[in-house]
Amino acid sequence: MMNVMSTSPPEQGRREGPLADLLAARTYRTALYVGLALPLGALVFGLLVGGALAGVLTLPLLVGALLLLGTLWLVPALAEVQRYVAGLLGVRFAPRFPPPAYAGVLPWLRATLADGATYRALMFHLVQFPLAVVCWLVLGGLLAACLAALAAPWWANTLPVTWQGGRVALTTLGQLGLMLAGLGGLLVTAGVLNLLGRVWAWLAYALLAGGADEGSARREVVALRRAAGRVALGDDLGATLADLAGQAQTASTALAVALTTPDGTLRARSGPEHPALCGPTGSPPAGGADVRYVAGGGTLVTLPVVAGGADGGTLRALYAPGRHPPAEELAFLLSIADHAGTALHAAELIRRAGERAGEQERARLARELHDSVAQALYGITLGAKTARAALGRDPEKTRASLDYTIRLAEGGVSEMKALLFSLRPDALEEGGLVAALAQNAHALEARHGLTVHADLHREPALSPSGQAAAYRVAQEALHNVVKHARASQVWLSVTEEDGRVTVTIRDDGQGFDPRARPSGTLGQRSMRERAQDAGGTLTVQSRPGGGTTVTLTLPAAAAEVRA
Repeated sequence: MMNVMSTSPPEQGRREGPLADLLAARTYRTALYVGLALPLGALVFGLLVGGALAGVLTLPLLVGALLLLGTLWLVPALAEVQRYVAGLLGVRFAPRFPPPAYAGVLPWLRATLADGATYRALMFHLVQFPLAVVCWLVLGGLLAACLAALAAPWWANTLPVTWQGGRVALTTLGQLGLMLAGLGGLLVTAGVLNLLGRVWAWLAYALLAGGADEGSARREVVALRRAAGRVALGDDLGATLADLAGQAQTASTALAVALTTPDGTLRARSGPEHPALCGPTGSPPAGGADVRYVAGGGTLVTLPVVAGGADGGTLRALYAPGRHPPAEELAFLLSIADHAGTALHAAELIRRAGERAGEQERARLARELHDSVAQALYGITLGAKTARAALGRDPEKTRASLDYTIRLAEGGVSEMKALLFSLRPDALEEGGLVAALAQNAHALEARHGLTVHADLHREPALSPSGQAAAYRVAQEALHNVVKHARASQVWLSVTEEDGRVTVTIRDDGQGFDPRARPSGTLGQRSMRERAQDAGGTLTVQSRPGGGTTVTLTLPAAAAEVRA
């Protein structure tokens, strides 16, 4: 069940005081509606009652059935007129779906008689005329008394007033008192008129909005489905919240819907501006709504937005004066608020994940620089110092130190390029897989003293995802050679044949027993996952003392895909 609180605190910007009702524009709109209610109600009452009686009396004739069908057709048709006139009271009905295509008299008759909205509209038509008569009598009596009191100076001394055989004359003070009473009566009349307007608004919405229930439910379902899809997409938080506000405003009877931060700052809005849609406000109950009146007689509904258990702000819906949303619509708005909370929570998780990923990437980069380039620079420094110390007295040692320094410098450059390849997403597309693997091979030789036999000739036909998978798998395999294999030679090859690209990394290291770990190590599982994501396969063959061979097979990309 929806927990609804209804309060009416002092309204910001609203006229307060004894003249508030008399000066409010809604009072005169209500007066116009009450003024139209009597002739319109009499016309509708006469058409329906007269048509029904004429149809029943002439039922033995063929024309009687036609009169009854016509009277039944008038019930929903006149309800549309009543909905339009109810706009004077500020009652806003949701847009109605168009009726189904006409399929004949009998299907139309069955559908009309089975629709509960028909009977609710008929009840409104029949109640309108007697209720309008009562309103006219009450308001007419009040206005007549007020006008009579205000006109006391004109009739007090001209009309004979006798009391117990003597004539009674009003003094000036008595006439002034009557005029003040008349003015007070006008204020009371304005208050009564607004009260009657609320009764009419409630009656109109209760009896005339029923025909739109199914359409409203359909719109709410469509809005919730679109909202869920938008939140799942989650590409832009601002656009997502704006779309949620738009869906809420379109599928409900609210004039405007806004999403705010906990301090009342506007995040997104759909519909006209209003001061109540932003700024600080009371906290709505958890899982419920706070309903209160605002300036101009409108109704503001405030619902909580919960983002991952934290306060995510509010959803605010502004309604026309005299309009109170039903519980079903409040439940729909609360669902939209939940979607907004989900979007905010997802955006926060993405932000945290991005920060965490950035920290992990910086830590990895620091390790890579320390293990490769930093140590290479340290070796270059030692080689240069050794060459300087031996310069002039030991040419052979100087030459060997300089060769060592040059080799370390070339290896550092290659490792730096390989590291840049791993950091730049577009590096493989620009330089190609062969260039990236060649730099890794060169860095392996210079840094670790391995002999790499690289069979890298023609760039293979791979999609961007295939290129990335091949590079990452080869990089992981070469890293395992350095870390675990204790090898002296490595064979690296890339071949393309019969629509398949094969990347092979083989070493002459100590190998291992694959049966000891049937599922493979963490690095092997990572390589297999990369291969599967790119549509390929990975095999690892090894035996103790016989080295290890890693083979990655990927589908070649079509020419238009590569282009």
